[in-house]
Amino acid sequence: MRGSPTVNVVIQARSSSTRLPGKVLRRLGDRSVLGWVVRAARAAEGVAAVVVATSQDPEDDAVAEEARRHGARVVRGPLDDVLARFLLACDRYPADAVVRLTADCPLLDPALLTQLVALWRSQPDLDYVSTTLVRTLPRGFDAELVRVPVLRDQARQPSGPHREHVTCGVYADPQRYACAGLVVAPGADDLRVTLDTEEDWALLEALVAELGGRPAGWRAVVSVLRERTDLAALNANVRQKAV
Repeated sequence: MRGSPTVNVVIQARSSSTRLPGKVLRRLGDRSVLGWVVRAARAAEGVAAVVVATSQDPEDDAVAEEARRHGARVVRGPLDDVLARFLLACDRYPADAVVRLTADCPLLDPALLTQLVALWRSQPDLDYVSTTLVRTLPRGFDAELVRVPVLRDQARQPSGPHREHVTCGVYADPQRYACAGLVVAPGADDLRVTLDTEEDWALLEALVAELGGRPAGWRAVVSVLRERTDLAALNANVRQKAV
């Protein structure tokens, strides 16, 4: 009899960000931004392996080293074809589904990741489950689970935005792929705790000083930002880059 489906986490990471180069290696408290993401992924329940998918560019040697230092496995592939890197991770570390994370979301909540995996395990016919299908959480708690056969299906298209953004061809086609989302109430999608600009960095440093050096959970983050409007204002004018 076949055992329980295998779920791995794959974290995409590179040092050559256009808006804030080297951001994933910045020190936030006692560890790098990437180290925060790896720690959150490893703390999630129901996950078999945590893999950092970075590029073959020499500039990303430090990313690979930092990922290993924090206990993640590493695969390296094309700089601009992120989907290819995900498929390499799936080939090297086989799984039925993967949770896609980005390395610029240091405050990721392990409990949310656990909930995402549990939802899919309860309905494994779902192709895609995320915290962003209907966005109610702050940007920075983004997590997407996708079945590996769906990723392979996407890879049959040799070009397009999905090669960089991995899942956009999935959630944009709900007639073809069964999708579901996690939502919270009251909504907090007006808040932003991802890292893409110096304003974001100022906010993240302030939050870590307020909440401490371990994942505080999304509710605690929202509570602080609702009470401390001066902190929320630090990056309120930052606009997310369009997919």
